[in-house]
Amino acid sequence: MYQHGVKNTLKGGAIVFGASAIFLLAAPEVFLELLGLEDSPELIWAMRMIGITLIALAGNMWQNAKLTNASGIRFIGRVMFVSALALGALTVFIPAELTPFSVVYAAIGLSFALLYLINLIRK
Repeated sequence: MYQHGVKNTLKGGAIVFGASAIFLLAAPEVFLELLGLEDSPELIWAMRMIGITLIALAGNMWQNAKLTNASGIRFIGRVMFVSALALGALTVFIPAELTPFSVVYAAIGLSFALLYLINLIRK
């Protein structure tokens, strides 16, 4: 059943985003370096703000995985498909030379997009 797949994908995404949030809050300079971006006080601040936002997103994803409403799960799956696809694509087009970390990070985002899509089209 597609709902089960979407729910599991939401939980997996919540874990990945939660880990990313902790990384962004604890060591934004390292995250930026791994992406091949120069750090600055402004960019470090922005990464920490993104980290806080990812905590909220991870919590909402985990909670939404508990929904029993089929149309609600389908809607969330569609939103997350578009978001994961966009995150993966934006990472590929990062305004810096691609690093191994950037490639892996993009692949993770694109993999989540694929999982959402597969689970949304399954009957």
